[in-house]
Amino acid sequence: MKKGSLYIISAPSGTGKTSLVKALVESLPNTQVSISHTTRDIRPGEINNIHYHFVNQAQFKAMIAEGGFIEYAEVYGNYYGTSRQWVEEHLNQGIDVILEIEWQGARQVREAFPEVVTIFILPPNKTALEERLRSRGQDTENVIQRRLAEASQEVEYCTEYDYLVINDQFEMALSDLRSILKAEHCRRKKQWLLFKRLVSELTV
Repeated sequence: MKKGSLYIISAPSGTGKTSLVKALVESLPNTQVSISHTTRDIRPGEINNIHYHFVNQAQFKAMIAEGGFIEYAEVYGNYYGTSRQWVEEHLNQGIDVILEIEWQGARQVREAFPEVVTIFILPPNKTALEERLRSRGQDTENVIQRRLAEASQEVEYCTEYDYLVINDQFEMALSDLRSILKAEHCRRKKQWLLFKRLVSELTV
């Protein structure tokens, strides 16, 4: 069985990452998003163990001590982490796994999985980013300003990623993401297990 591929998709808050990843997974078979553990509060409409595994800080730190995360980070005063066991089980089943994490976590994952494919999503401009943050209607003015400041810092790390995608037109950005995942499946190393017999027959 061909092992699944691991992807990281990062973006500043308000860029539209969550909506893009949801549409991406729905449009591609055998692809799943890792459900992160977090200590942040549940937002309206979110469901525990579906959107996130919501835990308190004591539980999160216990998992750190047990080596239960392949990455974890503190973002906006809350902890986020990715379960090592869940990721490895799904990759071994041939399932592609997408991690929605920030640049700090991406650095940790690269150490554990050097072949991870990384994608950074950018907004078309700062004005659009601010408009999207305000249109969500979830945050206070102080939080919005903090997220804008954090976004400026996060974007500096986009140069560490393999691919950059601009989310100006949603369908175009989604098409770019699909193209990246499909192209990665066509890499020789991925295809070799399936087609080495064919190559042998053709080169006789």
